[in-house]
Amino acid sequence: MDLQLTAEQQAFRAEVRAFIQERLPQDIRDRLRAGHPPRKEDTVRWQRILNERAWAAPHWPRRFGGAELGQAERLILMDELYRAPAPLPQVFNITMLGPVLMKFGTPQQCEHFLPKLASLDLWFCQGFSEPGSGSDLASLRTAARREGDHYIVTGQKIWTTTAHWADWTFALVRTDPEARKQEGISFLLIDLKSPGITIRPITSIDGEHHLNEVFFDEVRVPVANLVGQENKGWDCAKFLLGNERTGIANVGLCRERLDHARAVAERTPQGAGRLIDDPKLQAELATLDAEIRALEVTNWRFLLTPSAQQELPAFASVLKLKGVELQQDVNALLARIAGPSGLERRGSDDTAHGPLTPRYFYSRAASIYGGTSEVQKDILSKFILG
Repeated sequence: MDLQLTAEQQAFRAEVRAFIQERLPQDIRDRLRAGHPPRKEDTVRWQRILNERAWAAPHWPRRFGGAELGQAERLILMDELYRAPAPLPQVFNITMLGPVLMKFGTPQQCEHFLPKLASLDLWFCQGFSEPGSGSDLASLRTAARREGDHYIVTGQKIWTTTAHWADWTFALVRTDPEARKQEGISFLLIDLKSPGITIRPITSIDGEHHLNEVFFDEVRVPVANLVGQENKGWDCAKFLLGNERTGIANVGLCRERLDHARAVAERTPQGAGRLIDDPKLQAELATLDAEIRALEVTNWRFLLTPSAQQELPAFASVLKLKGVELQQDVNALLARIAGPSGLERRGSDDTAHGPLTPRYFYSRAASIYGGTSEVQKDILSKFILG
């Protein structure tokens, strides 16, 4: 597939690049380049800057505060953000919940929540996974019984990313315990300041606090916070997960990390020369470069070819599988290049290499979240074998 950009697309890339160069705070750029994840204040600060151009929600309709960009322009914007590097718009707000509200929400819900999602006046997290209910999401047990104009929610969610930062969560709850697994589930918006909610940290293998357990003990949630129809939340979940998985290829991230690996190798001594002069390393860099380019072509084909849109589940699974593999391969290479100095953890923003080994550890989770690699392979086998 020819990926030659049109004159308009080239102009848009130049516009985005110039905007990022001018407006991205240098301290944020330096932290991300060194391998540190963005802090909450980094994401909020940068997303509000992007929102000035409606680029915080680039694919949303203008009437909801978005830029209504086409697929190619969206891909260009994300690519430039990754390459800067800059924090991406908060994924739970923009990629996941926003489109669900536009498709299934009431006009009142859209009017109230969508502007706050774009500006990050409200930070949402995703309340889907539960103990014993990860890939088999439909087996969830968190229950919501209706009492008048409220649901009473009791149960537990786990692996809840950024719940300790979040103001609200969108959660799947079981509202009909007698129905079949995929039925009887509803999609609720829950204020995390509500009485009866407890959030406990989970420290992951990189030594950081990204994840949480969230407990609901008789939490009262207004019926007005139901998205879509009662007992039809599985429709919302399928729609949301389709959006989530198409965003996990992260071609621009792989490219930026590979460029950083070259830069680190160029300044790392080896014998009388530099590490970058090692023929084996050069071959590995070239192989990864070719594979990232192939993923980029596949990503563009999916986004821009109408016939590919009809094959959404298979294409989304291909993108996630290969994108995850490359993220992990590039992070592993960075950890090897950095050596002992790559063991630095967060809090050492001025280190030579940053926390590259902890970031490699965290990259292992990419083959689990958003649907495990095993689930993606099942989807592909069913599509290919009919």
